[in-house]
Amino acid sequence: MKNTVLTLIFFFTTFIQAQNKEVQQTIETFFEGFHQRDSIKIKSVCADAMILQSISEGKKGTKLENEKPSEFYKSIATIPSSMQFQEKILSFNIQVDGTMAHVWTPYEFYVNGKLSHLGVNAFTLFKEDNVWKIIHLIDTRRK
Repeated sequence: MKNTVLTLIFFFTTFIQAQNKEVQQTIETFFEGFHQRDSIKIKSVCADAMILQSISEGKKGTKLENEKPSEFYKSIATIPSSMQFQEKILSFNIQVDGTMAHVWTPYEFYVNGKLSHLGVNAFTLFKEDNVWKIIHLIDTRRK
């Protein structure tokens, strides 16, 4: 009986780790495309009807902004090559329930080597036809 329980725990843990790895890889592909200014790569891990939102926190208060995916993809593809930028992901907190996942990623954003802002990304993903897609991305931005 003890061996059966240990075996079940092992398989359950292995399954969860594999699923978390798939979800994390989706987010990592998103950021690879982002840093490469490759909107096609980003689109490959995003749902067509993805919702994009940002919460800016500043001296003038807090502001919620919505962005259309098409505008987001265009903005990525048109970042000047002279501009160096990096969104450094500090950690991944992944929660999965069947075909839905939520990923919380604190980050620091650098432009030309200097800290521009920081915050948290919150991704919601949906697994359809055995593929994880980002369906919602909201982030906070603080100086």
